[in-house]
Amino acid sequence: MSEGRLVIGTKRYSSWSLRGWLPVRLAGLNVSEEVIPLRQPDSSARIAQVSPNGKVPFLEHHNVKIWDSLAIAEYCAELEPKLWPENQDARAMARSISAEMHSGFQGVRSAMPMNLGRIQRQLKEPLSDTITKDIVRIDSIWTEARRNFGGSGGYLFGHHFTNADIAFAPIVARFLSYDVNVSDVSRAYIESVRKHPLMERWYEEADREPEEWLVDAFETIE
Repeated sequence: MSEGRLVIGTKRYSSWSLRGWLPVRLAGLNVSEEVIPLRQPDSSARIAQVSPNGKVPFLEHHNVKIWDSLAIAEYCAELEPKLWPENQDARAMARSISAEMHSGFQGVRSAMPMNLGRIQRQLKEPLSDTITKDIVRIDSIWTEARRNFGGSGGYLFGHHFTNADIAFAPIVARFLSYDVNVSDVSRAYIESVRKHPLMERWYEEADREPEEWLVDAFETIE
């Protein structure tokens, strides 16, 4: 029997939903899943009926209500401690970069909307200084985490896919979609994240979404 529900947006586009869905699945929460397609005439009204802040993702678990992807990640980590690194120094960095991702990198977010249907399509317009700065910073974060804490694992802090990896999972998808040039360390990290079973599942389920959920504004951007 379901212990609650997770409300998310269109998997093809919703980066915030991906950040909410991954920790819920990694923590093994037994909740049903409700997808509300975004940018539809009734999307806002439907989301407002269930989510206190009128946004997705929204988690209800044993009658506890949690909204915002970062709050959901922290809630899930209380149930599954492996969602944060065990080492204190690594955990401090993981929390810091997750918060930085949560509040920053507006250049990349704006210029490169997540669209899992895009495959290595470069932007026609040259990258602005703001976007380039974001990319350099993200590359630096990934490289530092991998070199200091990655060890022989494929993720930022080793063998476990943590909340830090979850925070950057939509950036991985964006960098793949727009064929962003990064260092060899970051390229290997991108490949590891993309091959994670839950990422594979998300991509497959996104590919099966109804055609009427497609949003022209996201499909035609160059």
